[in-house]
Amino acid sequence: MSTVTVDLGERSYPIIIDTDIISRTEIYRDHIAGRNVLVVCDDNTRQHYLQPLLACLGEFNTATVCLPAGEANKNLDTVNLIFDELLKQNFDRNCTLIALGGGVVGDICGFAAAAYQRGVAFIQVPTTLLAQVDSSVGGKTGVNHALGKNMIGAFHQPQCVIADMDTLQTLPVREFKAGLAEVIKYGLIDDVDFFSWIKSELPQLLALERHSLAEAVRRSCENKARIVSADEREQGQRALLNLGHTFGHAIETATGYGVWLHGEAIAAGMCMAARFSASHGYMESTKVREIEAIFSEVGLPVQPPQNMTAKQCYDLMRRDKKVRDDVLTLVLMKDIGESFLSKGHEHNRLLSFLQECFSKT
Repeated sequence: MSTVTVDLGERSYPIIIDTDIISRTEIYRDHIAGRNVLVVCDDNTRQHYLQPLLACLGEFNTATVCLPAGEANKNLDTVNLIFDELLKQNFDRNCTLIALGGGVVGDICGFAAAAYQRGVAFIQVPTTLLAQVDSSVGGKTGVNHALGKNMIGAFHQPQCVIADMDTLQTLPVREFKAGLAEVIKYGLIDDVDFFSWIKSELPQLLALERHSLAEAVRRSCENKARIVSADEREQGQRALLNLGHTFGHAIETATGYGVWLHGEAIAAGMCMAARFSASHGYMESTKVREIEAIFSEVGLPVQPPQNMTAKQCYDLMRRDKKVRDDVLTLVLMKDIGESFLSKGHEHNRLLSFLQECFSKT
């Protein structure tokens, strides 16, 4: 068992990484407030993991709510399904929510926990690679709006994160590869040694070799925990975790939530960020090709979708959460493992770059 701590003073919590831990009562017991527990799952995790989890929570008063699966359902209507069940069960402020699923379930459940009676406890049990290395850690919760990804949300830290490596064995191949995009991101941001390790271990990772997977999750969580501990509410350094996300979120919104998986859009977005960095002379073009090569080897896109225009992408990027007073902040790179925040991009130059990108799709 590996444990990574997100150090936030009194609100610190562990990320527990191991195999066969999703149904261990002792892991949950210390992190559940009160005796009332609502387990939030979706159509996929209900089939595989709901009954083992409920069985280990026998000493608690449990209820469940099953959400419709997929990014297209990450909205306020779905959050209301959780509120309806909490109120129907007459759960008070001393209840605990457990998010059993991928990033969509975790984000929705966390947002419901942040809002219900102005904040109740919740536990993340991520069952996808992307959720284990990224969305379950750091306290960002929220839902999408038709006009923008993750535009409605709150910071609300979990009591703990329980990452069971065995859940990755049931993931569809496409979902697993999308999760690897977020793993690679940590190497690109500020950990070139991790990037080199990922390149060398890629065959083992793609073969779902448990030791390699556990190491990838542990090192990814260590990177994110370090950044979140230093800047919980994204006032500076934490924004580096958005490498590729301003481009990628625009892709997800334009194509329709769920058409491109989050990791697929972020992979293309990181390649776009690398090319934009090179166009400013920040990074050598050989490094751009190295970044594109690893995403191609995984089987992830390196170009934006064909059914999207440069103007669409530009308009959606201008609506991004990282825009302040009409000034867009992008995460760019000087090298693999050396990213930085870049503000105040000339709008015409960005639009020209996007037109060049989309002319190649």
